[in-house]
Amino acid sequence: MLCSEALRSGSRVSNKYTFSANAGASSHPAAGKVARLGLGCRRAGSAAASVGLSASSFFSGGFASSAANDYNAMGSRYKAGAFGDVDSRTSSTPSVGAWFYVPELAVRDIYFNVPLDYSSPDGPFITIFVREVVAVGKEEHHQPYLLYLQGGPGFECGRPAEASGWMKKACEEYRVVLLDQRGTGLSTPLTASTLSQFTSAQQQASYLQHFRADNIVRDAEYVRSRLLPPGERWSILGQSYGGFCAVTYLSIAPGGLRLVLLTGGLPPLGEGCTADIVYRECFKRVALQNAKFYYRFPQDEELVRSIVLHLDAEGGVTLPSGGTLTPRVFQLLGLTGLGSAGGFERLHYLLERAWDPRLVPDAKRRLSHTFLRMVEVWLLDFDTNPLYALLHESIYCQGAASNWAAQRVREELGDQFDAVKVAKGGGKVLFTGEMIFPWMFDELNALKPLKEVAEILASKEDWPPLYNLETLARNTVPVAAAVYYEDMYVSFKLSDASAAKIRGIRTWVTNEYMHSGIREDGPRILDHLFGLLKGKFLLR
Repeated sequence: MLCSEALRSGSRVSNKYTFSANAGASSHPAAGKVARLGLGCRRAGSAAASVGLSASSFFSGGFASSAANDYNAMGSRYKAGAFGDVDSRTSSTPSVGAWFYVPELAVRDIYFNVPLDYSSPDGPFITIFVREVVAVGKEEHHQPYLLYLQGGPGFECGRPAEASGWMKKACEEYRVVLLDQRGTGLSTPLTASTLSQFTSAQQQASYLQHFRADNIVRDAEYVRSRLLPPGERWSILGQSYGGFCAVTYLSIAPGGLRLVLLTGGLPPLGEGCTADIVYRECFKRVALQNAKFYYRFPQDEELVRSIVLHLDAEGGVTLPSGGTLTPRVFQLLGLTGLGSAGGFERLHYLLERAWDPRLVPDAKRRLSHTFLRMVEVWLLDFDTNPLYALLHESIYCQGAASNWAAQRVREELGDQFDAVKVAKGGGKVLFTGEMIFPWMFDELNALKPLKEVAEILASKEDWPPLYNLETLARNTVPVAAAVYYEDMYVSFKLSDASAAKIRGIRTWVTNEYMHSGIREDGPRILDHLFGLLKGKFLLR
Protein backbone atom coordinates (compact mmCIF):
# COMPACT_ATOMS: atom_id res chain seq x y z
CA MET A 1 0.00 0.00 0.00
CA LEU A 2 2.77 2.44 0.87
CA CYS A 3 4.71 1.75 -2.31
CA SER A 4 1.70 2.24 -4.55
CA GLU A 5 0.98 5.49 -2.73
CA ALA A 6 4.58 6.53 -3.13
CA LEU A 7 4.39 6.14 -6.89
CA ARG A 8 1.72 8.80 -6.92
CA SER A 9 4.51 11.36 -6.75
CA GLY A 10 4.71 11.06 -10.51
CA SER A 11 1.19 12.43 -10.89
CA ARG A 12 0.46 16.14 -11.09
CA VAL A 13 -1.21 17.65 -8.08
CA SER A 14 0.44 20.96 -8.91
CA ASN A 15 -1.18 24.25 -9.84
CA LYS A 16 -4.12 23.86 -7.50
CA TYR A 17 -5.08 27.27 -6.18
CA THR A 18 -7.26 27.83 -3.15
CA PHE A 19 -8.72 30.76 -1.27
CA SER A 20 -9.39 30.86 2.47
CA ALA A 21 -12.91 29.63 3.08
CA ASN A 22 -13.67 32.29 5.68
CA ALA A 23 -12.04 35.04 3.68
CA GLY A 24 -13.10 38.33 2.31
CA ALA A 25 -11.17 39.92 -0.53
CA SER A 26 -7.69 40.86 0.60
CA SER A 27 -6.30 44.22 -0.43
CA HIS A 28 -3.47 44.33 -2.93
CA PRO A 29 -0.13 45.91 -2.10
CA ALA A 30 0.58 49.42 -3.24
CA ALA A 31 2.45 49.51 -6.50
CA GLY A 32 4.38 52.73 -5.88
CA LYS A 33 8.02 52.96 -4.98
CA VAL A 34 9.05 53.99 -1.48
CA ALA A 35 11.25 56.88 -0.49
CA ARG A 36 14.43 55.68 1.20
CA LEU A 37 15.45 58.12 3.88
CA GLY A 38 18.39 56.23 5.34
CA LEU A 39 19.16 55.06 8.85
CA GLY A 40 18.84 56.91 12.12
CA CYS A 41 17.40 60.14 10.70
CA ARG A 42 14.12 60.21 12.61
CA ARG A 43 12.71 59.48 16.02
CA ALA A 44 12.61 55.76 16.64
CA GLY A 45 9.04 54.56 16.85
CA SER A 46 7.56 57.00 14.34
CA ALA A 47 7.20 54.28 11.75
CA ALA A 48 5.33 52.08 14.17
CA ALA A 49 2.91 54.80 15.12
CA SER A 50 2.13 55.75 11.55
CA VAL A 51 0.85 52.30 10.65
CA GLY A 52 -1.46 52.02 13.63
CA LEU A 53 0.96 50.21 15.92
CA SER A 54 0.77 50.85 19.64
CA ALA A 55 4.40 50.32 20.56
CA SER A 56 3.64 50.23 24.26
CA SER A 57 1.53 47.09 24.01
CA PHE A 58 3.27 45.40 21.09
CA PHE A 59 6.67 45.32 22.70
CA SER A 60 5.27 43.99 25.96
CA GLY A 61 4.03 40.88 24.21
CA GLY A 62 0.46 42.04 23.56
CA PHE A 63 -1.55 40.84 20.55
CA ALA A 64 -3.59 42.86 18.10
CA SER A 65 -7.12 43.71 19.12
CA SER A 66 -9.33 42.47 16.31
CA ALA A 67 -11.94 45.08 17.11
CA ALA A 68 -9.79 48.20 17.23
CA ASN A 69 -6.44 47.02 15.76
CA ASP A 70 -4.67 48.90 18.53
CA TYR A 71 -2.49 46.03 19.78
CA ASN A 72 -3.75 46.43 23.36
CA ALA A 73 -5.72 43.20 23.63
CA MET A 74 -3.52 41.74 26.34
CA GLY A 75 -2.45 44.92 28.10
CA SER A 76 1.02 46.27 28.50
CA ARG A 77 3.85 46.39 30.98
CA TYR A 78 5.86 48.52 28.60
CA LYS A 79 5.56 52.23 29.33
CA ALA A 80 3.97 54.45 26.70
CA GLY A 81 6.49 56.00 24.35
CA ALA A 82 9.26 53.69 25.48
CA PHE A 83 9.77 52.09 22.08
CA GLY A 84 12.19 54.78 20.99
CA ASP A 85 13.65 55.56 24.41
CA VAL A 86 14.42 52.18 25.93
CA ASP A 87 18.09 52.82 26.60
CA SER A 88 20.89 54.76 24.98
CA ARG A 89 22.17 51.48 23.62
CA THR A 90 18.90 50.72 21.83
CA SER A 91 17.84 54.21 20.79
CA SER A 92 21.19 55.05 19.20
CA THR A 93 21.80 54.78 15.48
CA PRO A 94 22.44 51.16 14.42
CA SER A 95 25.94 50.16 13.40
CA VAL A 96 26.00 50.19 9.59
CA GLY A 97 28.84 48.70 7.58
CA ALA A 98 30.10 49.83 4.20
CA TRP A 99 28.77 48.22 1.05
CA PHE A 100 30.75 45.24 -0.17
CA TYR A 101 30.22 43.25 -3.33
CA VAL A 102 29.67 39.70 -4.52
CA PRO A 103 28.83 38.94 -8.16
CA GLU A 104 25.87 41.17 -9.15
CA LEU A 105 24.93 42.00 -5.54
CA ALA A 106 25.77 44.84 -3.17
CA VAL A 107 25.70 43.84 0.49
CA ARG A 108 26.06 45.66 3.80
CA ASP A 109 25.94 44.55 7.42
CA ILE A 110 23.81 46.26 10.07
CA TYR A 111 23.77 45.61 13.81
CA PHE A 112 21.09 46.59 16.34
CA ASN A 113 20.92 46.33 20.14
CA VAL A 114 17.55 45.14 21.42
CA PRO A 115 16.20 43.96 24.78
CA LEU A 116 16.38 40.26 25.49
CA ASP A 117 12.87 40.64 26.93
CA TYR A 118 10.81 43.49 25.51
CA SER A 119 8.81 43.70 28.72
CA SER A 120 12.10 44.58 30.50
CA PRO A 121 13.36 47.51 28.41
CA ASP A 122 16.25 48.26 30.76
CA GLY A 123 18.02 45.08 29.72
CA PRO A 124 19.79 42.79 29.42
CA PHE A 125 20.38 43.37 25.71
CA ILE A 126 21.28 41.21 22.74
CA THR A 127 22.60 41.95 19.26
CA ILE A 128 20.43 41.55 16.17
CA PHE A 129 22.23 41.31 12.85
CA VAL A 130 20.78 41.86 9.38
CA ARG A 131 22.26 42.01 5.90
CA GLU A 132 20.79 44.38 3.36
CA VAL A 133 21.16 43.08 -0.21
CA VAL A 134 20.44 44.94 -3.45
CA ALA A 135 21.34 44.51 -7.10
CA VAL A 136 24.60 46.22 -7.99
CA GLY A 137 23.92 49.79 -9.02
CA LYS A 138 20.78 50.07 -6.89
CA GLU A 139 22.48 50.89 -3.60
CA GLU A 140 20.75 54.27 -3.40
CA HIS A 141 17.65 53.46 -5.45
CA HIS A 142 14.22 53.81 -3.90
CA GLN A 143 12.84 50.26 -3.68
CA PRO A 144 10.44 48.48 -1.33
CA TYR A 145 11.88 46.12 1.26
CA LEU A 146 11.53 42.34 1.47
CA LEU A 147 12.42 40.65 4.77
CA TYR A 148 13.53 37.03 4.42
CA LEU A 149 12.80 34.78 7.39
CA GLN A 150 14.94 31.65 7.45
CA GLY A 151 13.76 28.15 8.30
CA GLY A 152 14.66 26.55 11.60
CA PRO A 153 14.23 27.11 14.47
CA GLY A 154 17.76 28.07 15.34
CA PHE A 155 19.38 28.72 11.97
CA GLU A 156 20.92 31.88 10.57
CA CYS A 157 20.35 33.13 7.04
CA GLY A 158 22.58 31.82 4.30
CA ARG A 159 25.42 34.10 3.26
CA PRO A 160 24.95 35.53 -0.26
CA ALA A 161 27.82 34.58 -2.58
CA GLU A 162 26.28 35.61 -5.91
CA ALA A 163 23.04 36.69 -7.54
CA SER A 164 21.15 33.46 -8.15
CA GLY A 165 17.91 31.68 -7.33
CA TRP A 166 15.17 33.49 -5.44
CA MET A 167 17.61 36.19 -4.29
CA LYS A 168 18.37 37.33 -7.83
CA LYS A 169 14.66 37.42 -8.65
CA ALA A 170 13.75 39.34 -5.49
CA CYS A 171 16.48 41.92 -6.04
CA GLU A 172 14.92 42.91 -9.36
CA GLU A 173 12.26 44.77 -7.39
CA TYR A 174 13.22 44.74 -3.71
CA ARG A 175 15.88 45.61 -1.20
CA VAL A 176 16.24 42.24 0.55
CA VAL A 177 16.88 42.10 4.30
CA LEU A 178 18.38 38.87 5.64
CA LEU A 179 17.71 38.55 9.36
CA ASP A 180 19.81 36.29 11.54
CA GLN A 181 17.09 35.35 14.01
CA ARG A 182 18.03 35.92 17.64
CA GLY A 183 20.38 33.26 18.92
CA THR A 184 21.80 32.45 15.47
CA GLY A 185 24.58 33.62 13.18
CA LEU A 186 25.74 37.05 14.32
CA SER A 187 22.64 37.73 16.44
CA THR A 188 24.04 36.76 19.86
CA PRO A 189 24.56 33.14 18.77
CA LEU A 190 23.73 30.49 21.34
CA THR A 191 25.77 27.31 21.54
CA ALA A 192 26.65 24.85 24.26
CA SER A 193 29.74 26.98 24.86
CA THR A 194 27.95 30.33 25.23
CA LEU A 195 25.17 28.80 27.32
CA SER A 196 27.80 27.34 29.68
CA GLN A 197 28.34 30.90 30.96
CA PHE A 198 25.19 30.46 33.03
CA THR A 199 25.62 28.74 36.37
CA SER A 200 22.49 26.57 36.23
CA ALA A 201 20.14 24.90 33.78
CA GLN A 202 17.28 26.97 35.17
CA GLN A 203 19.15 30.17 34.24
CA GLN A 204 19.70 28.76 30.77
CA ALA A 205 16.01 27.97 30.41
CA SER A 206 14.99 31.43 31.62
CA TYR A 207 17.21 32.92 28.93
CA LEU A 208 16.16 30.55 26.14
CA GLN A 209 12.44 31.15 26.65
CA HIS A 210 12.88 34.51 24.87
CA PHE A 211 14.06 33.00 21.58
CA ARG A 212 10.79 31.99 19.93
CA ALA A 213 8.79 33.49 17.07
CA ASP A 214 7.05 36.17 19.15
CA ASN A 215 10.35 37.86 19.98
CA ILE A 216 11.75 37.25 16.51
CA VAL A 217 8.81 39.30 15.24
CA ARG A 218 9.47 42.03 17.82
CA ASP A 219 13.07 42.13 16.65
CA ALA A 220 11.90 42.43 13.05
CA GLU A 221 9.59 45.32 13.93
CA TYR A 222 12.43 46.98 15.79
CA VAL A 223 14.62 46.70 12.69
CA ARG A 224 11.82 47.92 10.40
CA SER A 225 11.22 51.03 12.51
CA ARG A 226 14.87 52.04 12.19
CA LEU A 227 15.82 50.80 8.73
CA LEU A 228 12.81 51.89 6.66
CA PRO A 229 11.54 55.43 6.02
CA PRO A 230 8.88 56.65 8.49
CA GLY A 231 5.57 54.87 8.06
CA GLU A 232 6.85 52.45 5.44
CA ARG A 233 5.86 48.79 5.61
CA TRP A 234 7.82 45.86 4.27
CA SER A 235 6.98 42.49 2.74
CA ILE A 236 8.00 39.08 4.07
CA LEU A 237 9.20 35.87 2.46
CA GLY A 238 9.02 33.11 5.07
CA GLN A 239 10.49 29.67 4.35
CA SER A 240 9.47 26.76 6.60
CA TYR A 241 9.82 27.98 10.21
CA GLY A 242 10.25 31.44 8.75
CA GLY A 243 6.67 31.06 7.56
CA PHE A 244 5.60 30.20 11.10
CA CYS A 245 7.23 33.47 12.21
CA ALA A 246 5.44 35.31 9.41
CA VAL A 247 2.05 34.07 10.63
CA THR A 248 3.00 35.24 14.13
CA TYR A 249 3.81 38.59 12.50
CA LEU A 250 0.33 38.64 10.94
CA SER A 251 -1.07 37.96 14.42
CA ILE A 252 0.74 40.58 16.46
CA ALA A 253 2.02 43.28 14.09
CA PRO A 254 0.16 43.19 10.76
CA GLY A 255 0.39 46.97 10.51
CA GLY A 256 4.05 46.64 9.55
CA LEU A 257 3.38 44.43 6.53
CA ARG A 258 2.66 45.10 2.84
CA LEU A 259 2.35 41.47 1.81
CA VAL A 260 3.43 38.01 2.98
CA LEU A 261 4.77 35.08 0.94
CA LEU A 262 5.00 31.65 2.58
CA THR A 263 6.88 28.65 1.21
CA GLY A 264 6.31 25.38 3.06
CA GLY A 265 5.56 27.41 6.17
CA LEU A 266 1.94 27.35 7.31
CA PRO A 267 1.99 26.49 11.03
CA PRO A 268 -0.67 24.46 12.86
CA LEU A 269 -3.11 26.90 14.44
CA GLY A 270 -4.66 24.88 17.25
CA GLU A 271 -4.96 25.78 20.92
CA GLY A 272 -2.47 24.69 23.57
CA CYS A 273 0.38 22.51 22.28
CA THR A 274 -0.17 21.06 18.81
CA ALA A 275 3.01 18.97 18.84
CA ASP A 276 1.23 15.63 19.27
CA ILE A 277 -0.98 16.32 16.25
CA VAL A 278 2.01 17.47 14.24
CA TYR A 279 4.08 14.36 14.96
CA ARG A 280 1.25 11.93 14.26
CA GLU A 281 1.02 13.42 10.79
CA CYS A 282 4.79 13.67 10.49
CA PHE A 283 5.44 10.01 11.28
CA LYS A 284 2.93 8.99 8.58
CA ARG A 285 4.74 11.06 5.99
CA VAL A 286 8.16 9.84 7.14
CA ALA A 287 7.03 6.23 6.77
CA LEU A 288 5.88 7.02 3.23
CA GLN A 289 9.19 8.71 2.39
CA ASN A 290 11.02 5.60 3.64
CA ALA A 291 8.88 3.47 1.32
CA LYS A 292 9.75 5.72 -1.60
CA PHE A 293 13.44 5.55 -0.74
CA TYR A 294 13.50 1.76 -0.67
CA TYR A 295 11.47 1.63 -3.88
CA ARG A 296 14.16 3.77 -5.52
CA PHE A 297 17.07 1.89 -3.92
CA PRO A 298 15.92 -1.64 -2.96
CA GLN A 299 19.54 -2.75 -2.63
CA ASP A 300 19.83 -0.52 0.44
CA GLU A 301 17.32 -2.55 2.49
CA GLU A 302 19.83 -5.24 3.39
CA LEU A 303 22.67 -2.74 3.72
CA VAL A 304 20.73 -0.67 6.26
CA ARG A 305 19.78 -3.82 8.20
CA SER A 306 23.42 -4.90 8.33
CA ILE A 307 24.51 -1.51 9.67
CA VAL A 308 21.85 -1.54 12.39
CA LEU A 309 22.69 -5.09 13.48
CA HIS A 310 26.39 -4.25 13.59
CA LEU A 311 25.77 -1.14 15.69
CA ASP A 312 23.59 -3.16 18.06
CA ALA A 313 26.13 -5.97 18.41
CA GLU A 314 28.96 -3.51 19.08
CA GLY A 315 26.96 -1.46 21.57
CA GLY A 316 27.49 1.51 19.26
CA VAL A 317 30.54 2.60 17.27
CA THR A 318 32.75 5.53 18.20
CA LEU A 319 32.60 8.43 15.77
CA PRO A 320 35.79 10.29 14.77
CA SER A 321 34.99 13.21 17.09
CA GLY A 322 34.34 10.91 20.04
CA GLY A 323 30.57 10.54 19.96
CA THR A 324 28.78 7.23 19.58
CA LEU A 325 26.81 6.03 16.57
CA THR A 326 23.92 3.91 17.86
CA PRO A 327 21.07 2.41 15.83
CA ARG A 328 18.68 5.23 16.70
CA VAL A 329 21.30 7.92 16.02
CA PHE A 330 21.83 6.23 12.64
CA GLN A 331 18.09 6.57 11.99
CA LEU A 332 18.41 10.37 12.37
CA LEU A 333 19.94 10.49 8.89
CA GLY A 334 16.38 10.56 7.57
CA LEU A 335 16.07 14.16 8.74
CA THR A 336 18.32 15.27 5.89
CA GLY A 337 18.00 12.33 3.53
CA LEU A 338 14.27 11.84 3.09
CA GLY A 339 12.59 15.21 2.75
CA SER A 340 14.39 17.48 0.29
CA ALA A 341 15.29 17.41 -3.39
CA GLY A 342 18.20 15.06 -4.00
CA GLY A 343 17.99 13.68 -0.49
CA PHE A 344 17.37 10.08 -1.55
CA GLU A 345 20.42 10.16 -3.77
CA ARG A 346 22.65 11.68 -1.10
CA LEU A 347 21.52 9.11 1.46
CA HIS A 348 22.14 6.26 -0.98
CA TYR A 349 25.65 7.48 -1.77
CA LEU A 350 26.39 7.90 1.92
CA LEU A 351 25.34 4.32 2.63
CA GLU A 352 27.43 2.85 -0.19
CA ARG A 353 30.59 3.88 1.71
CA ALA A 354 29.48 2.14 4.91
CA TRP A 355 31.99 -0.71 5.13
CA ASP A 356 35.77 -0.91 5.10
CA PRO A 357 37.04 -3.43 2.54
CA ARG A 358 38.48 -6.65 4.00
CA LEU A 359 42.13 -6.74 2.99
CA VAL A 360 42.71 -9.82 5.14
CA PRO A 361 40.19 -12.70 4.90
CA ASP A 362 39.55 -13.06 8.63
CA ALA A 363 39.62 -9.33 9.43
CA LYS A 364 36.79 -8.03 11.58
CA ARG A 365 34.12 -6.15 9.67
CA ARG A 366 34.22 -2.42 10.37
CA LEU A 367 32.30 0.66 9.39
CA SER A 368 34.58 2.88 7.34
CA HIS A 369 36.11 6.07 8.66
CA THR A 370 34.74 7.85 5.60
CA PHE A 371 31.21 6.76 6.40
CA LEU A 372 31.49 7.66 10.07
CA ARG A 373 32.93 11.08 9.23
CA MET A 374 30.14 11.72 6.72
CA VAL A 375 27.56 10.77 9.34
CA GLU A 376 29.07 13.39 11.64
CA VAL A 377 28.80 16.00 8.91
CA TRP A 378 25.12 15.13 8.43
CA LEU A 379 24.57 15.58 12.17
CA LEU A 380 26.72 18.71 12.48
CA ASP A 381 23.78 21.09 12.91
CA PHE A 382 23.16 19.75 16.40
CA ASP A 383 26.67 20.91 17.29
CA THR A 384 26.67 24.34 15.65
CA ASN A 385 22.96 25.18 16.01
CA PRO A 386 21.67 23.53 19.20
CA LEU A 387 18.63 25.85 19.37
CA TYR A 388 17.12 23.62 16.70
CA ALA A 389 17.01 20.76 19.19
CA LEU A 390 16.37 22.80 22.34
CA LEU A 391 13.42 24.83 21.05
CA HIS A 392 12.03 22.59 18.35
CA GLU A 393 8.93 21.32 20.11
CA SER A 394 8.31 24.68 21.77
CA ILE A 395 7.41 26.20 18.40
CA TYR A 396 4.12 24.29 18.68
CA CYS A 397 3.37 25.34 22.26
CA GLN A 398 1.00 28.02 23.56
CA GLY A 399 0.14 27.71 27.24
CA ALA A 400 1.00 24.01 27.39
CA ALA A 401 4.08 21.77 27.54
CA SER A 402 5.27 19.49 24.76
CA ASN A 403 6.58 16.84 27.18
CA TRP A 404 8.69 15.22 24.44
CA ALA A 405 5.78 14.81 22.05
CA ALA A 406 7.80 13.14 19.28
CA GLN A 407 9.01 10.41 21.63
CA ARG A 408 5.52 9.79 22.98
CA VAL A 409 4.04 9.53 19.50
CA ARG A 410 6.87 7.22 18.44
CA GLU A 411 5.99 4.93 21.33
CA GLU A 412 2.34 4.94 20.22
CA LEU A 413 3.51 3.32 16.98
CA GLY A 414 4.89 0.25 18.74
CA ASP A 415 7.87 -1.35 16.99
CA GLN A 416 7.43 0.42 13.64
CA PHE A 417 10.47 2.66 14.24
CA ASP A 418 12.42 0.23 16.47
CA ALA A 419 15.42 -0.27 14.21
CA VAL A 420 16.92 -3.25 16.05
CA LYS A 421 13.69 -5.26 16.31
CA VAL A 422 12.83 -4.57 12.69
CA ALA A 423 16.33 -5.50 11.49
CA LYS A 424 16.37 -8.73 13.48
CA GLY A 425 13.01 -9.59 11.96
CA GLY A 426 14.25 -9.00 8.43
CA GLY A 427 12.05 -5.94 7.84
CA LYS A 428 12.73 -2.55 6.36
CA VAL A 429 14.41 -0.30 8.90
CA LEU A 430 12.77 3.12 8.90
CA PHE A 431 14.75 6.32 9.23
CA THR A 432 13.19 9.08 11.31
CA GLY A 433 12.47 12.65 10.21
CA GLU A 434 12.16 16.07 11.80
CA MET A 435 11.76 14.96 15.38
CA ILE A 436 13.74 15.67 18.53
CA PHE A 437 13.94 12.85 21.08
CA PRO A 438 15.09 13.06 24.73
CA TRP A 439 17.74 10.36 24.28
CA MET A 440 19.53 12.59 21.74
CA PHE A 441 20.78 14.59 24.73
CA ASP A 442 22.39 11.39 26.02
CA GLU A 443 23.83 10.03 22.77
CA LEU A 444 24.91 13.09 20.77
CA ASN A 445 28.08 14.60 22.22
CA ALA A 446 27.14 18.11 21.18
CA LEU A 447 23.85 17.96 23.08
CA LYS A 448 24.98 16.20 26.25
CA PRO A 449 25.81 19.45 28.13
CA LEU A 450 22.27 20.68 27.41
CA LYS A 451 20.33 17.70 28.71
CA GLU A 452 19.07 19.36 31.89
CA VAL A 453 17.90 22.55 30.23
CA ALA A 454 16.21 20.49 27.50
CA GLU A 455 14.18 18.69 30.16
CA ILE A 456 13.14 22.00 31.72
CA LEU A 457 12.01 23.40 28.37
CA ALA A 458 10.12 20.22 27.47
CA SER A 459 8.09 20.47 30.69
CA LYS A 460 7.49 24.23 30.51
CA GLU A 461 3.75 24.96 30.44
CA ASP A 462 3.50 28.76 30.46
CA TRP A 463 4.62 29.45 26.91
CA PRO A 464 3.00 32.68 25.69
CA PRO A 465 0.70 32.63 22.65
CA LEU A 466 2.16 32.79 19.16
CA TYR A 467 -0.98 33.29 17.09
CA ASN A 468 -4.18 35.29 17.40
CA LEU A 469 -6.98 33.51 15.55
CA GLU A 470 -9.33 36.49 15.76
CA THR A 471 -6.77 38.76 14.13
CA LEU A 472 -6.00 36.17 11.44
CA ALA A 473 -9.71 35.78 10.71
CA ARG A 474 -9.88 39.54 10.06
CA ASN A 475 -6.60 39.72 8.16
CA THR A 476 -6.27 42.41 5.47
CA VAL A 477 -2.61 41.83 4.54
CA PRO A 478 -2.24 40.08 1.15
CA VAL A 479 -0.89 36.56 1.77
CA ALA A 480 0.12 33.86 -0.72
CA ALA A 481 1.44 30.44 0.27
CA ALA A 482 3.14 27.60 -1.60
CA VAL A 483 1.92 24.42 0.09
CA TYR A 484 3.87 21.31 -0.85
CA TYR A 485 1.63 18.28 -1.10
CA GLU A 486 4.40 15.81 -0.25
CA ASP A 487 6.14 17.94 2.37
CA MET A 488 7.78 15.72 5.00
CA TYR A 489 8.44 18.57 7.42
CA VAL A 490 5.24 20.64 7.36
CA SER A 491 2.07 18.56 7.00
CA PHE A 492 -0.08 19.36 3.97
CA LYS A 493 -3.17 18.32 5.92
CA LEU A 494 -2.45 20.69 8.81
CA SER A 495 -1.34 23.47 6.45
CA ASP A 496 -4.61 23.23 4.56
CA ALA A 497 -6.56 23.50 7.81
CA SER A 498 -4.51 26.52 8.88
CA ALA A 499 -5.03 28.30 5.57
CA ALA A 500 -8.77 28.22 6.19
CA LYS A 501 -8.20 30.35 9.31
CA ILE A 502 -6.33 33.20 7.59
CA ARG A 503 -8.62 35.65 5.84
CA GLY A 504 -7.79 36.28 2.20
CA ILE A 505 -4.88 33.86 1.87
CA ARG A 506 -4.25 32.44 -1.59
CA THR A 507 -2.63 29.00 -1.63
CA TRP A 508 -0.83 27.18 -4.39
CA VAL A 509 -0.83 23.43 -3.70
CA THR A 510 1.80 21.54 -5.65
CA ASN A 511 3.76 18.28 -5.62
CA GLU A 512 6.31 19.54 -8.13
CA TYR A 513 8.59 20.43 -5.23
CA MET A 514 9.66 19.05 -1.90
CA HIS A 515 10.06 21.21 1.20
CA SER A 516 13.16 22.69 -0.43
CA GLY A 517 11.23 24.22 -3.34
CA ILE A 518 12.55 27.73 -2.76
CA ARG A 519 16.07 26.36 -3.21
CA GLU A 520 15.14 24.19 -6.18
CA ASP A 521 13.27 26.75 -8.26
CA GLY A 522 13.09 30.01 -6.35
CA PRO A 523 12.38 32.39 -9.25
CA ARG A 524 9.40 30.37 -10.49
CA ILE A 525 7.97 30.01 -6.99
CA LEU A 526 8.22 33.75 -6.39
CA ASP A 527 6.59 34.41 -9.77
CA HIS A 528 3.69 32.13 -8.84
CA LEU A 529 3.15 33.67 -5.43
CA PHE A 530 3.34 37.23 -6.71
CA GLY A 531 1.01 36.17 -9.51
CA LEU A 532 -1.59 35.06 -6.99
CA LEU A 533 -1.52 38.50 -5.38
CA LYS A 534 -1.27 40.59 -8.53
CA GLY A 535 -4.14 39.09 -10.51
CA LYS A 536 -2.26 36.65 -12.75
CA PHE A 537 -4.15 33.72 -11.23
CA LEU A 538 -7.73 34.77 -10.56
CA LEU A 539 -10.22 33.10 -8.24
CA ARG A 540 -12.21 30.41 -10.03
